[in-house]
Amino acid sequence: MVAAGAALADEVGLDHLTMGLLAQRLGVRTPSLYKHVNGQEDLNRRIAALAVSEAADAVGSAVQGYAGRDALAAALRAFRAFVLRHPGRYAATTGVEPTGPDDPMADASRRLFGAFRAVLRGYEIAESDVDHALRMLRSLCHGFATLQGAGGFRWSADVDESFEWLIAFADRGLRAM
Repeated sequence: MVAAGAALADEVGLDHLTMGLLAQRLGVRTPSLYKHVNGQEDLNRRIAALAVSEAADAVGSAVQGYAGRDALAAALRAFRAFVLRHPGRYAATTGVEPTGPDDPMADASRRLFGAFRAVLRGYEIAESDVDHALRMLRSLCHGFATLQGAGGFRWSADVDESFEWLIAFADRGLRAM
C-alpha cells in the first residue's frame, strides 16, 4: 500500500495525495486503509522512509568503485535522477526526522548519509566539517533538481551541462577545504 501511495504521490504530487484518492486507486474503501496506516501523516511518513531508502540504494550503487570527483559526480547524478523520477515521494522526505533508532527513517537516513560520507572520504575534509559538507551537497542537488522538476530552467543553456557545472563547482569547493 505504501508503494502504491508513493507512486500516486509521484503522479499527482504529495500535496494532492489523500487517503480517499489512494483508496480509489487501490479499489478499496477508504476505511480499509486504516488497517495498514494510522492516517495521512503516517502514510506520508512511510512514503518518506521508502523514498530515503530508495535514494540510499540509488546513490550507494552509483558510487561503488569510484572515489574523489568521480564518486561525487556519480552520487549527485543519482540523487538528481531520483528526485526527478520521484518528485512526490521525494517531497515527503523534506522535514521528516526519525522518531527513534527503530524508525525505518533512521536506517534509511544512515544508509543515504553513509553513501555521501563515503564520497567525502575522497576529499580532505575535517570530521568537524562533514555535516556542513553533507548539507551543502544536499542543498545543491535538492535545489537544482526541484527547480528543474518544476520547469524552472527555461532558458537556452542545456540543463545537463549546467548540472555538470554544479558538480565541478562542488568538487572545486570540496578540494579547497
